[in-house]
Amino acid sequence: MIYAAIDIGSNAIRLLIANITNNNGVISFKKNSLIRVPVRLGDDAFLNHSISDKKADDVIKTMVAFRNLMDVYKVKDYMACATSALRESKNGDELVKRIFEASNINLEIIGGQKEAHIIYSSHVDQTLDRKKNYLYIDVGGGSTELSIFSNGKIQASKSFNLGTIRILDNQDKPETWDEMKLWLRKETTNYKVLIGIGTGGNINKIFRLSEEKENKALSFLKLKAQYEYLNSFSLKDRINILGLNQDRADVIIPASELFLTVMRWGGIKQIFVPKVGLVDGIIQVLIDTNFPVK
Repeated sequence: MIYAAIDIGSNAIRLLIANITNNNGVISFKKNSLIRVPVRLGDDAFLNHSISDKKADDVIKTMVAFRNLMDVYKVKDYMACATSALRESKNGDELVKRIFEASNINLEIIGGQKEAHIIYSSHVDQTLDRKKNYLYIDVGGGSTELSIFSNGKIQASKSFNLGTIRILDNQDKPETWDEMKLWLRKETTNYKVLIGIGTGGNINKIFRLSEEKENKALSFLKLKAQYEYLNSFSLKDRINILGLNQDRADVIIPASELFLTVMRWGGIKQIFVPKVGLVDGIIQVLIDTNFPVK
């Protein structure tokens, strides 16, 4: 059985094709194919609050291609979600209709809290030591989702309109930074030690560049050193010398700054980087829906 997950984000559009297995009643999935298309809707959404005709056409072409791939793979079930870029676009609902007409894909524009809930569905919490406390940090192009885990459960969660594309476009607001700082100071005060959990394409790339061992935490100091190393190169050199993709080479700097800021305000000295994201959570939501626990 094969499921598919689509994530229309502020920086890129992703399609995950996953094989679903049933091992004596234990349902799990294995990634088959992951396709990423760097459309970068956030530039339109955060500057003009509307998706341009050109980018709308690019999205529709991408979704038609995804539909064809899903048909070839004989996908049994799928779920398609759009996050902050379409949330903030005046013509977001109109684009959703055009996508359905062109590709027969039902797309849902989801709020920040639902986005966070879906990512949690990837069962990040099952990898946690329930005796420890964690601050979950997901940095995207348009928003950052923060959640505190204690005793294996979410104790507090909030979405902030601070993301890599938004920062690059100078659309981040000082009051939003202040709001995040106050939230962190308030919600983390009762925890003596908090460990970070970071998700998103940028922190995954930073972790790989750090050459830290798999399943090991990245220290604040090592993350800071990695940021300073990356920032010592020009955008052109991050592409040509470090080999970063063009749509990763610019956003990785504000992403690093976001993670470092959150860790500093939350008093976090180390961060784990599991390889999960929204598309992984979507697949798990489909599994939970189609195979409910009896």
